[in-house]
Amino acid sequence: MFRQNSKKERVLILGLGGVGYYLAKRLQYEEYAVTAIESDPEQLRYADETLDIRLVKGHAMDLECWQEVQPDKFICVIAVTDNDAVNMMAAQIADKLGIPNKIARIRSLQYGLKDSLLRTEDLKIDLLIHPENLVAEEIARLIKLRDANEVIDIAKGQVQMVAARVGDHSPLAHKKLKDITRDYPDFDFRVVAVARGISTIIPSGNMEILPHDQIIVMVARQHLANVMKMAGLQQTNRQRLMILGGGLVGKRVAELLQKQVEIKLVEIDEDRAADLSHELPKVEVLHGDGSNAEALTMAGVQEVDTFLAATGDNETNIMSSLLAKNMMLHEQGNTLDSGAEKTIALVTKEDYQVLAATIGLDIALNRKIMAANAILKYIRRSELISVAHLHGFDADVVEVVAAAKSPITKKPLAKLDPFYRGKILVGAVLRDGVWQVAVGDTHIKPEERVIVVCLSLQLKEVRKLFSV
Repeated sequence: MFRQNSKKERVLILGLGGVGYYLAKRLQYEEYAVTAIESDPEQLRYADETLDIRLVKGHAMDLECWQEVQPDKFICVIAVTDNDAVNMMAAQIADKLGIPNKIARIRSLQYGLKDSLLRTEDLKIDLLIHPENLVAEEIARLIKLRDANEVIDIAKGQVQMVAARVGDHSPLAHKKLKDITRDYPDFDFRVVAVARGISTIIPSGNMEILPHDQIIVMVARQHLANVMKMAGLQQTNRQRLMILGGGLVGKRVAELLQKQVEIKLVEIDEDRAADLSHELPKVEVLHGDGSNAEALTMAGVQEVDTFLAATGDNETNIMSSLLAKNMMLHEQGNTLDSGAEKTIALVTKEDYQVLAATIGLDIALNRKIMAANAILKYIRRSELISVAHLHGFDADVVEVVAAAKSPITKKPLAKLDPFYRGKILVGAVLRDGVWQVAVGDTHIKPEERVIVVCLSLQLKEVRKLFSV
């Protein structure tokens, strides 16, 4: 159940790089009192201009900085500098100073795993985040899905959320959501988020779905097949993968899938390609420039089902994925409504994540956001039953309990304060032991468990709606 948050809950962030800055922004919006220690003057200047948090110039290993921020006041320290050793040592310092929760980002897979010489408890870390491994495991999960598009299990699998891109000839194109609901009266479902351009929209019934929109549909598990048919999706079992880029993520995905999936990995650096060919014996490693159409053709992109762009460059990943998508479609003689072929791209800018999902790519992943959301989930664990971030959308799905006398319990959903429209959407409610998709006349009762979809920066509004 949500509690009224106050600025007494103080969080210390070490490092304001990509993950640190994103965390500071999210926690600030959720009304935590955030303090950050950062040594880089440019990052400090930018944070000072854009965030309302306490900033301390200094190094994460400078004990005088720790004393300056009064460490005994913090409930959590989050070490996300770009140095693994500094982050691990920061957890040791925080433990000595009595900070109860220690979170650290560590890129090396030699630490913190079950079979590591030094595990999380040895390092005095409560939550250890491996960003590249986190995103690689999610990519592996997505590739192994049998369904045409992404499917997210929530409520212990009783409710599912299906991601689909609306094609030019989709049965949903150019229809208002209320009309789509009326056309399919035999089962309950709800479109809970729409990605369009660089924007994520929490829709109302009057919203018209357009070609190239990326949508998330919430439905009870037993009606998943109905939703896929409604959206014009098809089921397939993808078994052929091409990976562009043999860095930490590309290599890790290959390691995770090489026993189950036929993989080709294209690496532009000749020495790196040679090393990978020895380290990945079951993977066909090719040396070449995957941003070039001729190189992709020679590598056999027309023969694969899934293309993953995992280089360190945003533009290369997006453009190579679009190029590969068109080549795969052309070879199969399909239209953009097909769904049998998949493209996954790594992006590092938040706006690119939504944009990439609406210009033709199927899934765009941001390791910074994935790492930050894993940390946020840990911090919120006492008030949220579960939380998930929707890939390609600037939105989260959370499971909460409605407090007695909270605003959500006073009126049916259709009559809630218009302030919440476009920010929050109640998707399902647990009633009489069964998860039901929520509709306009659903009236949430006190102590009921509810699944909510909200824009990523609107969680505090969910808190207000479900607390007293």
